[in-house]
Amino acid sequence: MSELDLSPAAALPDDGTAGCLVGRAWAPGTPAGPVPVRVDDDGVWDVSTLAPTLSGLLSLDDVAGRVRAATGPRLGGLEEMLSASRHDRRDPATAHLLAPSDLQALKACGVTFVSSMLERVIEEQAKGDQNRALDIRAEIAGEIGDNLRDVVPGSDNAARVKQVLQQRGLWSPYLEVGIGADAEIFTKAQPLAAVGTGAEIGILPASTWNNPEPEVVLAIAPDGRIVGATLGNDVNLRDFEGRSALLLGKAKDNRASCAIGPFIRLFDDTFSLDDVRAMEIALRVEGEDGFTLDGASSLSEISRDVADLAGQAIGAHNQFPDGLLLFTGTMFAPTKDRDAAGQGFTHHLGDVVTISSSTLGALSNRINHTDKIPPWRHGAGWLMANLAARGLLTGG
Repeated sequence: MSELDLSPAAALPDDGTAGCLVGRAWAPGTPAGPVPVRVDDDGVWDVSTLAPTLSGLLSLDDVAGRVRAATGPRLGGLEEMLSASRHDRRDPATAHLLAPSDLQALKACGVTFVSSMLERVIEEQAKGDQNRALDIRAEIAGEIGDNLRDVVPGSDNAARVKQVLQQRGLWSPYLEVGIGADAEIFTKAQPLAAVGTGAEIGILPASTWNNPEPEVVLAIAPDGRIVGATLGNDVNLRDFEGRSALLLGKAKDNRASCAIGPFIRLFDDTFSLDDVRAMEIALRVEGEDGFTLDGASSLSEISRDVADLAGQAIGAHNQFPDGLLLFTGTMFAPTKDRDAAGQGFTHHLGDVVTISSSTLGALSNRINHTDKIPPWRHGAGWLMANLAARGLLTGG
């Protein structure tokens, strides 16, 4: 069996804890429950004195400075808590890491890179049949190649390209959001439904063509400020979405299909939005059959600036009182053959998926079917009752 690497060396950024890293952890007690945490060289610290929820914490002014100065109990060492975060070791009596999100909306942007945009067109043309995808991929590449790479979405040039593609019968909803004025922004999962590093991630048993989507996830405060970033896996069922774009919810929003972590790195003098814009995201899939897949996604090649994506998600026309976490899209759409020539990549049960970057660390999860993963029980009602029972709602 492929192993999850949940060591601090893997999970932390290359500069360790030099940046301001926050997350969410399960704190044992009577009653036990989740708390926002800070990660330091000397352990993982409860910072619920600042705010009882991570969404509340991220809404604070000078959040990095306040987190660094916060005092609270030490929950444990990072190594032991990462180890306890593995899906088959989680115990309510033991402190372990959770996804760094709670009440925030979980939103995602689609078709923000040319390469993934073309793959979405291929899915649509193939109607979810991966046997047809190879021929269609070659046909589209021969027709338009990479000449969309420098097209600015919403520009006059983009409008001319749209007209040409429509005349050639190649237009699709994916090209509309890829080079049109409006970004695709959809709900990835419900608040509190995300899973963190070490957890199992889910694909529907009926899906035969699916893949990981390694992405940068922006942490956005209720007033629209981008306050930090983390890593995410926007798990995708290509066969369902390929059958119809209207099946996006079925393709994207399933049990444990939204993975985020391991930590949110807050903006400070060590990390900024410009670092996000230059970020390289690596992906590795290791299967129990010995199969390996490596890929990369460069934010420098994104079609829309990440600040523009955030501005389209939240602003005068749409508010999120608890903030939001926004997946920014991926340029990675795996085509490496796995089971048969010309059929491309799809997950097998037991695959270990690791998404990493030098500045954000690594998010590592194992694939399972959605109906085999423990059901999600801890929603907003449960959280409010739990915080009240622990006395964390007073003054918070």
